[in-house]
Amino acid sequence: MKFVDEAYIDIAAGDGGNGCVSFRHEKYKEFGGPNGGDGGRGGHVFALADPSLNTLVDFRYARRHEAKRGQHGMGSDMFGAAGDDITLKMPVGTIISDAESGEVLFELLAPGEKILIAKGGDGGFGNLRFKSAINRAPRQKTPGWPGDKKSLKLELKVLADVGLLGMPNAGKSTFIAAVSNARPKIADYPFTTLHPNLGVVRVGPEQSFVVADIPGLIEGASEGAGLGHLFLRHLQRTRLLLHVVDIAPFDEGVDPVAQARAIVAELKKYDKSLYDKPRWLVLNKLDMVPADERAARVKDFVRRLRWKGPVFQISALTREGCEPLVQAIYQHVRAEQQAATHEPPHDPRFDAE
Repeated sequence: MKFVDEAYIDIAAGDGGNGCVSFRHEKYKEFGGPNGGDGGRGGHVFALADPSLNTLVDFRYARRHEAKRGQHGMGSDMFGAAGDDITLKMPVGTIISDAESGEVLFELLAPGEKILIAKGGDGGFGNLRFKSAINRAPRQKTPGWPGDKKSLKLELKVLADVGLLGMPNAGKSTFIAAVSNARPKIADYPFTTLHPNLGVVRVGPEQSFVVADIPGLIEGASEGAGLGHLFLRHLQRTRLLLHVVDIAPFDEGVDPVAQARAIVAELKKYDKSLYDKPRWLVLNKLDMVPADERAARVKDFVRRLRWKGPVFQISALTREGCEPLVQAIYQHVRAEQQAATHEPPHDPRFDAE
């Protein structure tokens, strides 16, 4: 299925039905009085966060969505039926904003969340509503109210705890395949990843986190070079960024330190808040470096990069070093979640024996 993370749609809730002017006519009852009913309510338009969806491709080719109008009122005290509602299923993490002003209207952040995005118009009053002691035969009625009509922009930002950042062919897809249930395309050439991949990493019983892999960045990405800049938005909701670096590039003329600096510079140009997120350095493809040279090469890389944060050494291909990294990630994500929900830290003294 084609990955689409942006779409524009037009929605229209149903108009309300018109009220009715009618009078009761029965045998031997010439002036039976008013009996015109109200019109029905127009259909609403809802948005539903469906966890089984991961793309907005359905809205790329179906832009117009209209709910049914309410039924008109009728005689014999019959009110019109309400118009049928419609529900638009969208991926979790979808942002719904006004297409003209850019104002964010709604966000679908929880699976199964259902929100009203366009309200149907109320039905008009029939002449039964206007009956009074001094107005025994009213002929007034009101038309139904129009439903909401909106032009919307849909933007998908995937919900992940951890985001992978790095140059093309740094081994991000191999890493996410090694530690999670994701099965991205892996090949021995750059730009293999063409759209974000999500994977769930199981640490233990009821212990897991979600990792997102986006297409690799290249220098000039913030100005539109390559594909990575199109998907940087998917890292904005993550709690941690892993900067994956190929420590043993095939081309001897390539400097991994210069590449790492270029990625950090592009990140800062694109979004300062993304740049300020917690970021760990992951030196990958250690299996390509002789064992007696690894320590010196890693020390030289960290010194030249002037890196002060956490450093992990792994081989995603052989899974060497992946388990300690996964455990450290889970502890960090868990601490962030507790801080966000003000959950008290776990105290082992109260564990049941």
